[in-house]
Amino acid sequence: MRQVSQNYKTGDIKLEKTDYPALKSGGVLVQTAFSVISAGTEAMKVSEGKMNLAQKARARPEKVKQVLDTVRQQGLRTTYAKVMNRLDTLTPLGYSLSGVVVAVGEGAEEFKVGQVVACAGAGVANHAEVNFVPKNLVVPVPDSVSLEQAAFTTIGAIAMHGFRQADLRLGEKAVVVGLGLVGQVLVQILASAGIRVVGFDLDKERCKLAQKNGAVLALAPSNDKAMQKVQRLTGGLGADAVFLCASSKSNNPLDLAINMVRDRGVIVTVGKTKVDIPYDQAFGKEIEFKFSRSYGPGRYDPNYEQKGIDYPAGYVRWTQRRNMQTFIDLIAAGKINLNPLVQKVFPFDKAPQVYGDIHASKLNALGVLFDYKVNLKKPLNVIAKPVKTKAANKNAAITVGVIGAGNYAASMLLPHLKSKKNVTLHSVATQRSLSAANAQKKFGFSEHGTDHTKLLKNKSINTLLIA
Repeated sequence: MRQVSQNYKTGDIKLEKTDYPALKSGGVLVQTAFSVISAGTEAMKVSEGKMNLAQKARARPEKVKQVLDTVRQQGLRTTYAKVMNRLDTLTPLGYSLSGVVVAVGEGAEEFKVGQVVACAGAGVANHAEVNFVPKNLVVPVPDSVSLEQAAFTTIGAIAMHGFRQADLRLGEKAVVVGLGLVGQVLVQILASAGIRVVGFDLDKERCKLAQKNGAVLALAPSNDKAMQKVQRLTGGLGADAVFLCASSKSNNPLDLAINMVRDRGVIVTVGKTKVDIPYDQAFGKEIEFKFSRSYGPGRYDPNYEQKGIDYPAGYVRWTQRRNMQTFIDLIAAGKINLNPLVQKVFPFDKAPQVYGDIHASKLNALGVLFDYKVNLKKPLNVIAKPVKTKAANKNAAITVGVIGAGNYAASMLLPHLKSKKNVTLHSVATQRSLSAANAQKKFGFSEHGTDHTKLLKNKSINTLLIA
């Protein structure tokens, strides 16, 4: 199969030929029909990848701190090897897709082969022809919802969780600052919940689109009468909640939010924007500040996301999976219409070119989809088949198969084996197909795949390294 990869060291984005991912318990294999490019999140990754090392360090100061901690613990030489290995690694892109189930793992029998689903998760719902997705990141899609719209479910769940963080009531007023993809979806969610909403964005076309999608008013933050119009709409009180959906390195979005919010109102940070809170103004209004963490409760919890352990509804009513399902239900009910947001659809073959256009600012669109040209009536047969890249050296004294190629193996073990003249690196198997492809490229394995049992049965291999 093929999968989009980015080398963070060079910034190069390519379509890699890899084995199908391994089917594990607690999840399903999904053949992708459509996947969404996030012009904000993914454009940031593309730009960072093109930076030099100094620029990367300035862009990710939290990573620099981790590196310094590792230097103190393990020394400069070991740290350097690990950092260079991590940078020179193929990483996946994408986090929101729709598709069809082609295999079901033990413990995920609620899903059936041939069922249409929507999937979420960075590193899980990748731009790839097939993905393994744990069950708590998968929701069924009814026939009334198109695959194109279902592909936006992750973005919808992000907006949904932001909405829930504000805890708004029927008839209240809200302001959305930043009318990108998440902001546009949030406007529709607020309108469907009976909330009167005002949008702010520098782009006039996005303002027009927000008004078509349910905003009573949308305008530029520089508008001289902006404050006056919001005061009139809210009866002089100010907005009950302001959502920061903008991506900005300045404090301007927050300053606008503080001016617009009412006394004891709430400001919810959804996008990645600077939040330098001015004490006097925030104290004077007794403003409540909240951060909206991705799709909802369960995000970044390995027990929930990877092991499929759900939170009881009596204690956590809205998990990320329930947010995803609610968003799908709103589309099915006609409360949300994403068709105006689907502005560009590209064949999956064009992925590297599309990312190049994004980096060069040639592609200015809200909703961008990759179309995988899937025939739902003929789903793939996803039997793992190792990808061979070259013939193995049959005369080597030691022919090695490697199971697992994480950061320790790739920085501490495999470089030494590669340097030995009497050693041939025959096969590498990892659970994630892109990790196996990355190890093959870096160390010259003859083949890579995701089925480790094939290494155990391969008579050409006389030495097995389990890392």
